[in-house]
Amino acid sequence: MIKLHYLNRSRAKRILWLLEEIGQPYETVVYQRDAKTSLAPAELKQVHPLGKSPLIELDGFVLAESGAITEYLIDRFAADRLAPARETADYAAYLQWVHFAESSAMLPLLLRMFILRDGCQTNHLLDYAQGECAQVLTYLDQSLADKRYLVADRLTGADIMMSFIIDVLVMSDSLHHYPNLAQYAQQLQTHESWLKANAFEKQLS
Repeated sequence: MIKLHYLNRSRAKRILWLLEEIGQPYETVVYQRDAKTSLAPAELKQVHPLGKSPLIELDGFVLAESGAITEYLIDRFAADRLAPARETADYAAYLQWVHFAESSAMLPLLLRMFILRDGCQTNHLLDYAQGECAQVLTYLDQSLADKRYLVADRLTGADIMMSFIIDVLVMSDSLHHYPNLAQYAQQLQTHESWLKANAFEKQLS
């Protein structure tokens, strides 16, 4: 059975959504962030040295990193349903979006969030983060014009990975600036598996 180590207010929600989609038996071990510092508890370091979440345990090994977890679980359990056929243009686009969600999209959003949350005075860093966010999100918004999903007009692991970016935009009340992303967010929320994962996260808040 797959074991998901789930930290509240983390990227683990999208892995829970993925587990609901693939339909394999799983269990969750829940961890709560510190109420004052928002840091993950030390117990997570007993599972993986970095103490991060999500983590999955399967067949006697621990796998970290959302992108790796997503690719591994889909390749093993749902390649026909949640990924395009290999050696196609759609598959190349799928891989691009899976990794875009954790790199080009994630870094400026987190940088901006931490600067604004900290309230620190910066010389140029906030302007840089704001500019990078605008560039990345405009690109993503334009890429979703006249589309329901990122690739192949169906739900794939790329959409599940991108859902955390959508969550960040919702939390920062930024989604209304990007109409295609707003419509995309509504499309993702039509999936019963997303609703289950979202309800699970809400009960931990």
